Amino acid sequence: MNRSELVAALSDRAEVTRKDADAVLAALAEVTGEVVAKGDEKDTIPGFLTFERTHRAAREGRNPATGMAMAIPAGYGVKVSVGSKLREAAKSGAVTG
Repeated sequence: MNRSELVAALSDRAEVTRKDADAVLAALAEVTGEVVAKGDEKDTIPGFLTFERTHRAAREGRNPATGMAMAIPAGYGVKVSVGSKLREAAKSGAVTG
């Protein structure tokens, strides 16, 4: 499902205009990005997803083209955890509300 299909499905399900559904989806992405960027708390959609910023330590890797060792600096990543409702939907093939 691409973004326009998701917006159409949200619009139909919530009985709002596609413009409003798109605005809500954009706001959700913006708020989640801000919370992850701060890094001091998790952003949770109860039962579905949890987003949190994680720290990655500096490490040594290999250049895949040359095979030479290279230093990879410390940085940050994002951990996304699946909630119970989404996990159950994936197992059963049915969405629970």
